[in-house]
Amino acid sequence: MKHTHHPKEKMALIVRLRRIRGQLQAVERMLEADTDCVKVMMQVVSARSALKSFGDKIIQSHMHECIEHAESPVESRKYLSNFLTVLERYVT
Repeated sequence: MKHTHHPKEKMALIVRLRRIRGQLQAVERMLEADTDCVKVMMQVVSARSALKSFGDKIIQSHMHECIEHAESPVESRKYLSNFLTVLERYVT
């Protein structure tokens, strides 16, 4: 299964990932500099929240594009079944 994102959506997702990567690199630098644990954890919380938001966007896109616009009801059920398997792991 291949999902093609609209170019604007794709770029926005890439920008989000780059921002998350920057947050994780900041955590690494903070650890190397022996930064206070509370400050490190605040950066971790921010990165975790950003990653969750990214995942939520991917979920929304998949539901709309792949499941709703599947070529047939059988295909839609297949996508939904696969999606639910991944979603179980995502929420735990």
